[in-house]
Amino acid sequence: MLLPYYKKGVVEAGCDEAGRGCLAGSVYAAAVILPPDYHNDILNDSKQLSEKTRYQLRTEIERDAIAWAVGVCTAQEIDEINILHASYRAMHRALDQLNVRPEFLIIDGNKFDPYYPDGGIMAMPHATIVKGDGKYLSIAAASILAKTYRDDYMAQLAEEYPQYDWLQNKGYPTEKHREAIKKYGPTPYHRMTFRF
Repeated sequence: MLLPYYKKGVVEAGCDEAGRGCLAGSVYAAAVILPPDYHNDILNDSKQLSEKTRYQLRTEIERDAIAWAVGVCTAQEIDEINILHASYRAMHRALDQLNVRPEFLIIDGNKFDPYYPDGGIMAMPHATIVKGDGKYLSIAAASILAKTYRDDYMAQLAEEYPQYDWLQNKGYPTEKHREAIKKYGPTPYHRMTFRF
């Protein structure tokens, strides 16, 4: 059973990313603020769910959330600042788009680049939670939005470059993906700082 919040009595946003370990494509992140009394029996870490369930939950999350947003960081930015900082930048971009200002952030993982709303001097308080997408509803919700929106994006790229099997591997380093890079070379969407 996932927990509804980390810190009681504050407006809390959960954040997670998708696509960190890929060889190609942007990294996506989402920020979600759920009602404090929110319940959803099937909401869980996106990796534990079928594709069909993830898309069903995306509809429910977008309907039920107080606020939600998705942020993106491109392959070029990943090459410039590295994948870790690009993941956090994507989270910051998602947070920038929320139409409700959170008071506290819970982040999946063990590190985070502090978030300064509106370029201010005070960082928003946060907690990092290892495997948080399997512990807190808002992080699980963010993991589902990040994953499904990134999957949609990779499906679009697959139409442009079908030989890399992105419809199946979503840009992750499968044997078929690596073989296609050897045969055809990298695309403009590949992360050139990653080992092929």
